[in-house]
Amino acid sequence: MARLDYKAPGVYIEEIDRGSRPIEGVSTAIAGFVGFTEDVRGGAELFKPMLVTNWTQYLNYFARNNSDGFTDFNAYLPFAVYGYFMNGGGRCWITSIGTQLPAASRAAAPEAPSIQITGRGNRPSLTFTLRSEQVALGAVSIAIDDSTPLPLPEGTEGEAPPNTGEYFTVQIRRGEEVLEQYEHLSMNRELAPSVATYAIAALRNSLYVNVTDSSQSGQPLARRPANGQYELTPALVTSSPDRFSQDVEGVRDDRTGVRGIFEIDEITMLACPDLMRAYEVGVMNLEQVHGIMELMISMCEGSASGDIPNPPNRMVVLDPPHDRVKPQEVVDWLQRSFNRRSMFAALYYPWIKVPNPRNGGRPILVPPCGHIMGVWGRTDETRGVYKAPANEVPRGVIGLSYDINFREQELLNPLGINCIRNFPNRGIRIWGARTLVEPDKTEWRYISVRRLFSYIEKSIELGTQWAVFEPNDEDLWARVRRTVNNFLERLWREGALFGATPEQAFYVKCDEELNPPETQILGRLYIEVGICPVRPAEFIVFRISQWNGIDDE
Repeated sequence: MARLDYKAPGVYIEEIDRGSRPIEGVSTAIAGFVGFTEDVRGGAELFKPMLVTNWTQYLNYFARNNSDGFTDFNAYLPFAVYGYFMNGGGRCWITSIGTQLPAASRAAAPEAPSIQITGRGNRPSLTFTLRSEQVALGAVSIAIDDSTPLPLPEGTEGEAPPNTGEYFTVQIRRGEEVLEQYEHLSMNRELAPSVATYAIAALRNSLYVNVTDSSQSGQPLARRPANGQYELTPALVTSSPDRFSQDVEGVRDDRTGVRGIFEIDEITMLACPDLMRAYEVGVMNLEQVHGIMELMISMCEGSASGDIPNPPNRMVVLDPPHDRVKPQEVVDWLQRSFNRRSMFAALYYPWIKVPNPRNGGRPILVPPCGHIMGVWGRTDETRGVYKAPANEVPRGVIGLSYDINFREQELLNPLGINCIRNFPNRGIRIWGARTLVEPDKTEWRYISVRRLFSYIEKSIELGTQWAVFEPNDEDLWARVRRTVNNFLERLWREGALFGATPEQAFYVKCDEELNPPETQILGRLYIEVGICPVRPAEFIVFRISQWNGIDDE
């Protein structure tokens, strides 16, 4: 770093930054999901967002032990998240809104949870049940580890009992606090007390758990429970039907529900697949579903306009209601019932068929939003955010709820309803790339254009933070111009901007015309950026005529 004073004669070595600071593009493929899960454990909390980077991690947070992660009541969120990862999606944030459908009648007290721990050969060993008086105090974890037989009493002569591997330790914890610990345990009911303690006898006076011996027969080593950490989590108290819509909306300050997941700055695309599950079973009516959809769209729009202090680079992927199966029914719903237009929303139709592991792999119809957002992420990674996420195969889809033909798509496409179609010899493909913007705003018609601008805006915002509080002079103007120019030229070379030369593709203006003395006095620096984005070739038109091979004169 350069010094401003030199006192003694000599040679001074100084490191000086030269050139512009490069702008690094932000990530565009981070999803947010809101919906029902099988469980909430491992540090995840009900109604609060949790980061998940793969399906195995999803199982650790939102599935029971040794479960496939899906639910007995066919919640749509597990299918959406599974489809997201299968189609190339990266990390995502998940907010669980419950582990069961809200019901009018509830048990007077939550049921005490239990877990059966297996031994060798996956055979039952011990069953732990949380004591009823501990249910209200929260989850505990059971840690099982290796131990040894009891040592000989001090001063006793003789040989210590051999360590046969059957001995183990049980530790009961709540969070980081160790509540109880039992050592030198065995599954041998007839073992001498001087060697080890039968596990059931040792844990009989536990203040936190009840323990039963689930093993039938076999040697103590074979019946010994497997090492590991096991959770005893009380059943979550889900919302009542009259509060459910309010809880799904959530509270921003508490970081809960839809409002809470919007506080995660890195999320760029959002969906709430279980809105349709709640509507199917009558927990929410259609107007309540529209209310949550409207909330998500409005928060995206408010962030872009600066009214809401959230990142302005987000889009919402919507699903049509399950009972709007035919094209005209979807059109009527969109135009007469929902009737909401926005460049920050996209709608895909119809619902898709995927295998249901809870029904022997038989197909189930689910909303397409999760698979679609996975395709968005895959396209961003393989081609770039400027490539329309269409003419792509959604992986894991085995059928559609309705087969759309060409004439039906002529009705749907101009309205911004993106179709998923089944083509002979080409399979099922996403055959639409439009936002739900008003039809007359053609400049924001395409998803790829909206997301490209969001990507550029956010990247420039984060990549020019160094300029804040710098002297507002021509040197700063030139450095900012150079920084933004280099970033946009890189995008142009990648194919994101249209033009034969950089001058045709974009411009960056930052001069005395935009920044007269009065704006400098206010501490402001204005930079104007113009961008010519590439747009998808949605209609390929070949004009073919007869030609006789003789030039016309």
